[in-house]
Amino acid sequence: MDIKDLQNSDSVQDEQKETKEISNKKSEETSVEKQEENSDVDKINDDLENNVDSENAEDISEVENIEIDYNSLEREELVSELSKLIDTKPINDIRKEVEAIKACFYKQQKTLNEEKRKQFLDEGGNIEDFSPIEDPIEENLKDLFKRYRRLKAEHNRHLEKDKEENLKKKYEVIDELKVLVTKDESIGDTFKEFKELQNRWKEIGQVPQQKLKDLWNTYHHHVEKFYDFININKELRDLDLKKNLETKTDLCIRAEKLNEEKSIVTAFKTLQKYHAQWREIGPVPNEERESVWERFKEATRIINKKHQDYFKNIKEDQKNNLERKEKLCEKVEQIVTEELDQHKDWSEKTEIIIELQKEWRTIGFAPKKDNNKIYSRFRNACDNFFGKKREFYAQNKELQDENLQKKVVLCEKAEAIQDSTDWKKTTKDLIDLQKEWKSVGPVTRKHSEKIWKRFRAACDKFFDNKSEYYSNIEGEYGDNLKLKKELIEKVRNFQFVDEPTQNFEALKKLHEEFNEIGFVPYKEKDKIQNEFRDELNKQFDKLKVGESERKLLKFQTRLETLHNSPKSTSKIRYERDKIFNKIKKLENDISLWENNMGFFSAGSKQAKDMLKEYQIKIDEAKRDIKILEEKVRMIDKADSE
Repeated sequence: MDIKDLQNSDSVQDEQKETKEISNKKSEETSVEKQEENSDVDKINDDLENNVDSENAEDISEVENIEIDYNSLEREELVSELSKLIDTKPINDIRKEVEAIKACFYKQQKTLNEEKRKQFLDEGGNIEDFSPIEDPIEENLKDLFKRYRRLKAEHNRHLEKDKEENLKKKYEVIDELKVLVTKDESIGDTFKEFKELQNRWKEIGQVPQQKLKDLWNTYHHHVEKFYDFININKELRDLDLKKNLETKTDLCIRAEKLNEEKSIVTAFKTLQKYHAQWREIGPVPNEERESVWERFKEATRIINKKHQDYFKNIKEDQKNNLERKEKLCEKVEQIVTEELDQHKDWSEKTEIIIELQKEWRTIGFAPKKDNNKIYSRFRNACDNFFGKKREFYAQNKELQDENLQKKVVLCEKAEAIQDSTDWKKTTKDLIDLQKEWKSVGPVTRKHSEKIWKRFRAACDKFFDNKSEYYSNIEGEYGDNLKLKKELIEKVRNFQFVDEPTQNFEALKKLHEEFNEIGFVPYKEKDKIQNEFRDELNKQFDKLKVGESERKLLKFQTRLETLHNSPKSTSKIRYERDKIFNKIKKLENDISLWENNMGFFSAGSKQAKDMLKEYQIKIDEAKRDIKILEEKVRMIDKADSE
């Protein structure tokens, strides 16, 4: 019934008058309530933001998440890892790995340049004439850095563009909200449209931070104007307040459970999301407003306190780490000042330096402003020691001859396994030999190039054979990929007969043939699997059976796929648990809807419409439960067989 029609009846006018008075009173309470709640939320969020040491938080998070020890990789491997990161991971999530790769690469590059400079001087060159030869590996690394920075800049530009677009969309919602108060239509339709606008508002993503406050003030202002205009009846209003209370109570419970989260950084970030959700929720009954907010605020206070203590402890730990690292620097610097003229002395001091380096790696970060400085001090001290050691051995002919014999032995070991086909073990053995080669001191210039080429030739022979072997395997994977594509075409062009059972058996046989084909190239695995499943499901949709039977046929195919996959038992158990959770959720939804139906009187047209809508939802949920229960029976039957 339209608002104009209601005004033509005296009795209805009296009812409207009473409803309007109730609505106006509720609107006033709601307006004050929202202002107080938003003020409290802003205050808590300000407190949280003021206590965040964002730089430390980022550093700690990055340290915890690095999974690869880049110090163990060679320069070519570092370049390969960087290229893989840029190609496979979101550009905004790899900063820590990029910085780690860069530091490790140039540490090795510096050592390589020092060796070339030393060789240049040994050959009679002038130090002023020395210039490192252009290194293609380093140039490749620089090109990757340029690409990384370009992609990151593009990502940030797109992100800001999306925020501006979201801001525009939210103001469009506000404009539509303004129009609602001018419409002359039924209250039910207007309120439904208002709810749709609220849902659209929630679905829109982030907006620029500097526009957020004005945007929210404008939005809440027009929401209040709508409530004043619509004169919503007390029954619907109370139901809405009750739902909001339930939602906020659930947020309180979730916020309290954050106290059990092991990572306080994760708990703090999650709490910030809960505060954003709290803003989206409307008012609650006035008598519950203060208690529910105090509960949420107390949960916030606990997490905030733990967050502050966490970073306070981190700063203390970092200060202690700095003191420990300073002592290590002093020990290395003391060793550098000592005069060593015996091989035994150099060996003993080298072991001490290596142990000090190991101890260094066990110590965590120093404060950010001191971290790079103390690392440079330690690295320079170590470099000075090993530089003096190289000079000592370069002047010791007897020791160089001994090193030559050691390298001859390493060549013989490499040549003995160069034809091996035990790819994994031999790869590790050769890498170990290469590391041992690096630990052996220099030999005379007369034999240096010759002995290196001999060792390198043995290593290259094995790795060339390994590359040829795996290239043949890739060819076999390519043949399997071709067979699977041909099978997809058979499914796509499948011809149906009149008997549904025969059609299903034929499609099932094609599915079995697909699973029997061997591996395909890794990068194509998910794509070809998804394409086959999509085409098979399309054909299942064409079977002349009911909707429920079609869903069960599809599930049977999925169940067979799970049986043939790795770790099938755990995957099927997970699928069964997931179905039970869906059944439980639907049962809870039905109970909630039936309970809500009890709030409505069947006298008004609006109430009847809402009762009908709830009944449709209940019927659909019951049908879905029957299908889910049948899926559980199919899983149990397959297990028993």
